[in-house]
Amino acid sequence: MALYAFYCRDGEHNDKLREIHLKAQREHMAEHSDNYLTAGPLLNAKGEFVGSLLIIEAEDEAAARATVNDDPYLVGGVWQSIRVDKFEPVKGRWKERET
Repeated sequence: MALYAFYCRDGEHNDKLREIHLKAQREHMAEHSDNYLTAGPLLNAKGEFVGSLLIIEAEDEAAARATVNDDPYLVGGVWQSIRVDKFEPVKGRWKERET
């Protein structure tokens, strides 16, 4: 299994859209909890939401993307753009996990 980092940037009206889709988004994450190593919001210096960071464990990038494709924040327009890269941890508990 590999790790993939999804850097999701919010678009316009993100606060309103996050509020609308929050419950469904949390349900989606719960349904796919085995895929998420971690996930959480990205905040600017003022503490305002600017995006989300997801670290997903999957066989390949296509499988990782399949976890995110139906995410209510993506489908509902919260995220304006997503960048995905393979993540290779070199330090910390992720590095020491069983492979």
